[in-house]
Amino acid sequence: MPELPEVEVVRRGLERWVAGRTIASVEVLHPRAVRRNAGELPDQLKGRTVLSAERRGKYLWLPLHDGPAERHLVAGDDAPEPPVAPEPPVAAEALLAHLGMSGQLLVVDPLAPVEKHLRVRLCFADGGPDLRFVDQRTFGHVLVAPMVQRSPRPVPEPITHIAADPLESAFDDAEFATRLRHRRTGIKRALLDQSLISGVGNIYADEALWRARLHWARPTETLSRPVIAELLSAVREVMAEALGQGGTSFDSLYVNVNGESGYFDRSLAVYGRRDEPCPRCGTPVRREAFMNRSSYSCPKCQPTPRNARS
Repeated sequence: MPELPEVEVVRRGLERWVAGRTIASVEVLHPRAVRRNAGELPDQLKGRTVLSAERRGKYLWLPLHDGPAERHLVAGDDAPEPPVAPEPPVAAEALLAHLGMSGQLLVVDPLAPVEKHLRVRLCFADGGPDLRFVDQRTFGHVLVAPMVQRSPRPVPEPITHIAADPLESAFDDAEFATRLRHRRTGIKRALLDQSLISGVGNIYADEALWRARLHWARPTETLSRPVIAELLSAVREVMAEALGQGGTSFDSLYVNVNGESGYFDRSLAVYGRRDEPCPRCGTPVRREAFMNRSSYSCPKCQPTPRNARS
């Protein structure tokens, strides 16, 4: 499943290619791709303008404005004062998207052939590129949702339970440390809890834990605040590096809005590297079962704790 870096790469592409454009028409080709009344989506979106592209954790949303957005600049009476942009409209609703296991949001020429697994197609009034939601496995979805005020910004109502992610200004390191120590679970399980910290999945949890020299089953109540600070630093570091390389793409399903794959998989230290030498000490990387998935770690750099919690 795409994690924070992959979703942020998509968000940046949407901000560049979709923000400020007015939706002319919507075509729903598979009802499972739309939550909450697929038949209503075209009427909910037609004539509305995308204000921006936003993200929290693994969720994306496009705030919507009724009618064309004001894009002109208002000059002062006397100039040469620089033009002043008007206050941006406040969105009451947004188009919320989750990519699931295989979802793609692609910016495509309107005349391009229809993709085999195209689920939803948005056409714009300017006649420019479509926005297409393509999803092979149909685990992802889109829907129009009301916006709810949360500090420091509004978020769509269905994701108000999702915690801030570690790249947001709203993320509170001290509060995270307190809540983490009270969890009384294994550290990796806690990192995957989207109500505690969002955007971290299996890949980046393993990579951050390797950088912080922590075994995935280390009990959260045994972590000191300095150790938690080191872990958060590792999480942010690995995510920033992944963003710089377009995210991690293990197959053709994980792409940006232009259909291009990231290449951070070449820089992974332990994830998917079973029996390969640890980049730090040379010990063969181990694979262990974890929550019907796998955890990868270095036996020497990340020794199993005696009081391990899965």
